[in-house]
Amino acid sequence: MVENQVSNEMLLMIPLRKAKLSSRSRRADTAVKIIKESVARFSKAEPDKIWVDNRVNELIWSRGKKKIPSSIQVKIIKLQEGTTEVLLP
Repeated sequence: MVENQVSNEMLLMIPLRKAKLSSRSRRADTAVKIIKESVARFSKAEPDKIWVDNRVNELIWSRGKKKIPSSIQVKIIKLQEGTTEVLLP
């Protein structure tokens, strides 16, 4: 398997306060959607080519789907093939 070449890396602090405006039972789902939208805007990538790591998802869901964190810091790695990975720093 050929290793992916990293073309760009950056740290991004994403506020998740807007997800708390949605219904309590959909807050974690909305938070993941906000993360993908923010990463797409800052990395200029297509939203369907953004891959969110399981550790980021577990951090959002750590206290359940109703009590999400108010913000999250993520590391964005943009690969040459066009995909973008969202990881914890």
